[in-house]
Amino acid sequence: MKTQIICENAALGYENKIVVQDLHFMVNEGDYLCVLGENGSGKSTLMKALLGLKPQISGKIIFGEDVGKNQIGYLPQQTPIQRDFPASVQEIVQSGCLNRCGFRPFYNREEKQLAVEMMKKLDIFQFAKKCYRDLSGGQQQRVLLARALCAAQKMLLLDEPVTGLDPKATNELYSLIAELNQKDKITIIMVSHDLRAAVQYADHILHIGGKQLFFGEKDAYLRSRIGKAFLEVSGEGE
Repeated sequence: MKTQIICENAALGYENKIVVQDLHFMVNEGDYLCVLGENGSGKSTLMKALLGLKPQISGKIIFGEDVGKNQIGYLPQQTPIQRDFPASVQEIVQSGCLNRCGFRPFYNREEKQLAVEMMKKLDIFQFAKKCYRDLSGGQQQRVLLARALCAAQKMLLLDEPVTGLDPKATNELYSLIAELNQKDKITIIMVSHDLRAAVQYADHILHIGGKQLFFGEKDAYLRSRIGKAFLEVSGEGE
């Protein structure tokens, strides 16, 4: 099993102000890691660090040879303006290939075919010519997920992927992400407030709150003091 990310004693923040520190965790190929924590706990700062957008203040974040910072597919939280973006589904999905183009001002045959394959995989090929802003919230998230898969097919970084979705679309998206993890062996790192989803789908939990409060397998988290307390606060306990 290949190790894709090693984080050693990392402190993260901005302008030398530490937001989260004492981070020690590891991500192996095929893991499904859920990052939990309250607002302001450092989850977004960690995501930016993993994407190479914000260097750590101290410590190390080491990437495996086959999954560098530019090889992580990213599904960010959507803003209302982004939901109203006036482009076709195909254009948005293909834009995931931009890093492959370099200075070339067009998509080649392989990139166009990859976009078609990802649209078919996520059951949105029938919307290829439709305008993105005319889709439902769940369909839009599938489009963005297809775009992320065009960028990288080894690891996906998902930031609150079900925000604003109705329960049916939420369950469908979670099931789709789980299938990508289990069937296609894509590593998933998901930031979430949804402890129910973390308990159901993730195999590892990273819980942060200004510092690392827990990292390990899901079952150990559920037995831990912090896990039991978070379950109770979230209304997920017995």
